[in-house]
This record gives sequence, structure tokens and C-alpha cells, in this order.
Amino acid sequence: MDKNQSRLRRARQVRAKIRELRVHRLSVHRTNLHIYAAIFDPSGQTVLVSASTLEAEVRAQLADKSGKGGNVSAAVLVGKRVAEKAKAAGIASVAFDRAGLHYHGRVKALADAAREGGLQF
Repeated sequence: MDKNQSRLRRARQVRAKIRELRVHRLSVHRTNLHIYAAIFDPSGQTVLVSASTLEAEVRAQLADKSGKGGNVSAAVLVGKRVAEKAKAAGIASVAFDRAGLHYHGRVKALADAAREGGLQF
């Protein structure tokens, strides 16, 4: 089993457990250049809130700092932004879906920033 298959297996297991719990899900997707976060409803069908390094407001803040969307400081900005949007939408508690990725680096920075922004995991 290679790394990608292992990651996808972990992601399936986590998503199945979150589906059983019937709670909102904060999902993270990361590429080399960008990071994305989305909150899904308990059924998993609808995106309620999303944030990424492609948004104009985030890109403007990144231009002041490093200018890149694929680093830890960008993940912190996205985490804060998704927490702000979630609070505005009335979402206080979510389950964290790291998509099988290791809880390290950008994924950890996004999760910590979302917690600081007021989301409960």
C-alpha cells in the first residue's frame, strides 16, 4: 500500500465516523500552492462555509506578509477566516476532517487558528 492509498483509507474511516455522529464537518484540502477549508452540513451534501488562499481578502493579507499561499502563515489566515464565517453562520461546533493528512504543519496551523477563532472541535 503506498502513501496515497493509506491517506485515502484514513480519510474514509474518519468520514464514516463523522457521518455516524451527525455533526458539522470541517474538511481541509491542501495542495503545494494553496490550502482550502470547508464546513459541510451533517448530511455531508452541502457546503455551508468555505475559505481558501484564493479569496481576495486572504490574498491581500498574504501580499503583505510572504505572498505565498502554501505555507503555515497562509493556513493560519484561512483557519481564522473559516472560523469567522462559521460564527456568522451560527456554527459553533464541528468535527475536524483532516482528509487523512497528518496533523502537522499547515493542517495543524489551520486547526489551531480555527480553535482560536472560536470553533469547538
